[in-house]
Amino acid sequence: MRRVTFLAGVDRWRRGGRALAVALLAGAAALGGTLSSTAHAEVAAADPIDASMRACLARADMSTTMGQVQCMDNARIGWKAAVDSAYQQLLSKLPPARRRLWQKSQSSWLTSRDAEQQLLAAVFATTRGSTYVLSEADMQLQPVRDRALVLRSVLASVSGPPPRRPRACRADAHCEHAMFDLNRYYRVLHSKMPPRSRPTLVRAQRAWSAYLTASTPLVDERGRIDIIGARVATIKRLSETVGND
Repeated sequence: MRRVTFLAGVDRWRRGGRALAVALLAGAAALGGTLSSTAHAEVAAADPIDASMRACLARADMSTTMGQVQCMDNARIGWKAAVDSAYQQLLSKLPPARRRLWQKSQSSWLTSRDAEQQLLAAVFATTRGSTYVLSEADMQLQPVRDRALVLRSVLASVSGPPPRRPRACRADAHCEHAMFDLNRYYRVLHSKMPPRSRPTLVRAQRAWSAYLTASTPLVDERGRIDIIGARVATIKRLSETVGND
């Protein structure tokens, strides 16, 4: 039952998943329903960055593939600035020990994002069609948006008690099942990647694993599942994308 519950949650994440503005404005008509929205869409639905992207995507002069990509790139830059702002504010409010943990988490996240960009480039280089150009831009945008929302949420609750640290993954059935699914989709993606690109996948997964390790002391068990569940959805999506025409 726990396994079914977790997978249902991941499936909802993917269906509700990425590109809020794309889903609202480009939608199924423009993209064939291939893009999803973020797990935190409801949290920041009225955020000025999202509103600006929706307006940009709705403009007639931005209706081309490159125009839509530009709208998402502009939003990604805006969310990157939001990440930086929330992170600096958070550090200023934390005691030294907690600050060091967040510094390690943020450094690991940045390293993981750099490795992920190379992985996305390798996967989408095997595809053809404007839908995949938009999908790649979406997958570049949403993790930055999600990180900004996480940091904002932590900043808003920084005066409260820290979350209870998770048990070891092997002692948490949800975590074990999540990692099982992640490893399963990872093997599928690895087998479908061109041999020359497989080291890129290995590096990206190692960088993500380091990010998970660095972030685990800062979240509770549900927060850890959120991190792993997002990764499951990403790797599954890439495994279904690689090599498509």
